Amino acid sequence: MTEKPVVLLPEDIQRIMGKDAQRNNIMAAKMVAEIVKTTLGPKGMDKMLVSPTNDIIITNDGVTILNEMQIEHPAAKMMVEIAKTQESEVGDGTTTAVMIAGKLLENAEKLLDRKIHPTVITKGYRIAAEKAQEILKEISLKITPDDEDILKQIAMTAMTGKGAEGAKEKFAEIIVKAVKQIQTNGKIDLNDIKIEKSQGNSIKDTELISGIVLDKEKVSADMPGIVNDAKIALVDFALELKNPEIDTKISISSPEQLQSFISQEEKTIKEMIEKVKASGTNVIFCQKGIDDFAQYLLSKENIYACRRVAKSDMEKISKATGGKIVSNLGELGSSELGYAQIVEEVKHGEDNLTYIKGCQNPKALTILIHGGTGHVMDETERALKDGLGDIVSSLKFGLVVPGGGAIEIELARRLREFGQSLSGREQLAVEEFASALEFIPTTLAENAGMDPIDILTELKSRHDSGERNAGLNLFTNKIENVLEARIIEPYKIKSQAINSASEVAIMILRVDDVIASSETSGGMSGMPPGMRGMD
Repeated sequence: MTEKPVVLLPEDIQRIMGKDAQRNNIMAAKMVAEIVKTTLGPKGMDKMLVSPTNDIIITNDGVTILNEMQIEHPAAKMMVEIAKTQESEVGDGTTTAVMIAGKLLENAEKLLDRKIHPTVITKGYRIAAEKAQEILKEISLKITPDDEDILKQIAMTAMTGKGAEGAKEKFAEIIVKAVKQIQTNGKIDLNDIKIEKSQGNSIKDTELISGIVLDKEKVSADMPGIVNDAKIALVDFALELKNPEIDTKISISSPEQLQSFISQEEKTIKEMIEKVKASGTNVIFCQKGIDDFAQYLLSKENIYACRRVAKSDMEKISKATGGKIVSNLGELGSSELGYAQIVEEVKHGEDNLTYIKGCQNPKALTILIHGGTGHVMDETERALKDGLGDIVSSLKFGLVVPGGGAIEIELARRLREFGQSLSGREQLAVEEFASALEFIPTTLAENAGMDPIDILTELKSRHDSGERNAGLNLFTNKIENVLEARIIEPYKIKSQAINSASEVAIMILRVDDVIASSETSGGMSGMPPGMRGMD
């Protein structure tokens, strides 16, 4: 009698075990790193992403590319997660984090081929990551909020390669000024900087407005187009009659009763507008609706009004003008009003925008981006966000590192020295960790059309002879002291990238069995349907 086979899992479950599972996951992670590799650095290329609805995004921002691609493979999704973490923590360095993680896994594959167990590799990687953080802190340079020149250079380094090069000096100035303005008690909330886009003119016309720009127009053409010495009321109730919460019927049996009913409605709205006028208000921003009759009365009183202003915008206006958001008309008085020198409606191409300018010591600001096309403005916005993230991170930690691949080469050199002191097989993993860091300068050179091997050899020899700030200046295509060339990056970018990359590499290496249901196994078999991109 033959024994019946034991069926453990349903037929529609796909299972990949042992070496196959490891190789499959490593291959997926390497592919993600390969996708973003060409975007690294000031000479990096852009990707054009086309969605099923034919929306086009042109960018070289790592996290934007990975977010927009429809990646299915579970290991590849983990790589996307580290890009998102890097974006939320620092706002820049997403490509670096993904590339280091991909290279760590690629190098681990070499060790697996040499029959070194994954737990030994992961232990070595963990030791190397901890030591790298130690070295990084030791060789970082301190800065203070008064080092404006250095802060501007950090912002410029962040924006290079993002299509905003032509105006990077101006943008750097805008970013540093904006961040310093919204800083309160050493704390910075980037939500206090509103980025608004207006199509037309050139990106060089992008401006910082010490106040708020709203994508709203005045509710009536009869209202003044410009209000000087603006006293601003912020209300989150409707300037119209409330509809009853439940179905209500009103019986009217004579024309007099109807007239009386209409007159009463008008009287109530008149009283509301009288209270607004009595408070000294000449500009009103309303979170809800404004009745047609109320619009007419406001126009008559020369009061500028905008309706249906988003709650987030109301909060920013409050921070910028010092006004309080009022929920009850009875509470509206002169002490609740905000102040701005000018409130005006400005027409930009097809759009009508409301400018609130000349606020005294505003704690919320607007960067108004101009540009010829929506795609240009979107990429400029991404560049500005990278610059803002870098400046905030530099001020928060007060530490910066040399850019241009200098920090990675120095870390790799010191990790190799440290590896010599280890006696077990972990030494090999530390060695591979060090060479994974060198992937950044070699890719920078490759993307600039230089010979990566020549560059890496020269960088290593310069660092061995004690030039720890020697890095790639891709504006001159030479190896030089990058601190003198003002190529500077925040410490947190490198620290977070090494942390995230090593954690995800260790996690993927520890997997030796993948059990996928039929619904999710599409991206598991063999490989690449899981990386279809925006199809």
